Amino acid sequence: MTDSSPEPRQTVDPANAELLKVIHDEHGPALNRFVLRLTRGDREFAEDVVQESLLRLWQNETILTTYSQDSTRAWLHTVARNLVIDDRRSSRYKREFQTDVVPERSAPDIFGPAVDKWVVSDALRSLSPEHRTVLVRAHYLGQTAVEIAHHEGIPPGTVKSRLHYALRALRVALEERGVVK
Repeated sequence: MTDSSPEPRQTVDPANAELLKVIHDEHGPALNRFVLRLTRGDREFAEDVVQESLLRLWQNETILTTYSQDSTRAWLHTVARNLVIDDRRSSRYKREFQTDVVPERSAPDIFGPAVDKWVVSDALRSLSPEHRTVLVRAHYLGQTAVEIAHHEGIPPGTVKSRLHYALRALRVALEERGVVK
């Protein structure tokens, strides 16, 4: 079982804080240019990579305690390069693409509803007249079982029974037409 509580916030001693500022000022612009080239000009992602690289430097006490300008620059560039490579290998990157042009919205399907109506009306015609009548009155006209019973001159229980069997028969008819499984 994992602990979902947030990690305690790390503190930076004042000497390391000043060193981090110096490293950021010294290496930040060059690192940003390097990452921009790797990301083909994606400024937002490049800024994220630079920030993550500096964060990892802050978390790595070894680099901070043994600071040298060349080794720190090489370390930052390696971390940034690996972050870009990891992102480009991720499934998110493979499924998404950037574009300046938003695609047009898809047009509504004008044929689908017409075909649906044709298939349903064909399936309804395959039902017995008694089943079709109660189904149409209940689901298309919105009548209650009592209203249908009064209009058809049959008991409400018969209406409910016919409606039940009509729905089952309609389902079979639609399955035969490949609509419902």
